[in-house]
Amino acid sequence: MDAEIKKEIIYDLQRSIEILQTREETDVEELRQLSDHAIEHVALYKDLDIISVTVLIYSIYKTFSCIGKEDYAELLAGLGKAKHFLETNQFGRYNQAIKKLFEIIRRCSAETREHLQDVMQAARIKKGTALLSKGLSTGQAAGLMGLSNWDLQQYAGRTTALGDGKTTISARKRLQWAMKIFGVR
Repeated sequence: MDAEIKKEIIYDLQRSIEILQTREETDVEELRQLSDHAIEHVALYKDLDIISVTVLIYSIYKTFSCIGKEDYAELLAGLGKAKHFLETNQFGRYNQAIKKLFEIIRRCSAETREHLQDVMQAARIKKGTALLSKGLSTGQAAGLMGLSNWDLQQYAGRTTALGDGKTTISARKRLQWAMKIFGVR
């Protein structure tokens, strides 16, 4: 695992632990913000480990209200273990800890268990759309999030994500630059 990726994942896990340390109403919003922050790393590094942590954080955010006290304590401890294993380069144990965290979320409640696949799919689609707004193509974003182009396009077409790109250079300047590159006068 690349050192920069490892650093980003450790930050996300540490921040999750800090948010969840004391159960408060503001935790939901803070988890959403952390998830949005983490998606920028997905766009930058295109790494599966960052993707899984981002989806994990988003899943915690979406299922937060139905996580019971025992599962909450286990979730918090699991995040700490995952962080520790990653810091000590125990990658096999880190992967097991992440898998265990997803299992905790799955058993949140009977209703959540039935709909977890929908939540996970929605998380991938939502984060895939965020990647579109970061400048990735539909194919790249869909591939990174394990989606088909069609799934991502269906959702992104109903949002403003495809039109959110900010133009920092005017069309006139871009045209002048292109003409200069190709030697057209």
